[in-house]
Amino acid sequence: MTTTLSTHGQVVLPPAARRKLGLQPGARFVCAVRDGGIFLKPKPGKLVKFRIGRSKHSRLPALVAPAGTPPLTSEAVRTMLADFP
Repeated sequence: MTTTLSTHGQVVLPPAARRKLGLQPGARFVCAVRDGGIFLKPKPGKLVKFRIGRSKHSRLPALVAPAGTPPLTSEAVRTMLADFP
């Protein structure tokens, strides 16, 4: 996998790497310079705990995310699925 450094010093992590590590926007990293390279290690984050509730529309059982969790949009699903063959 390769990526490019932007003029602002930003690097985009390839989607396959983000998915493999379960990284989400806002993830924090420990950064170190080792053996002539840059090493990024994700800092452990809070796990989002879902609960089982009922859908407001169908009243069927459904997973309910905690308050403040960003909504899962169709665009986000398309982005996640774009990496699969």
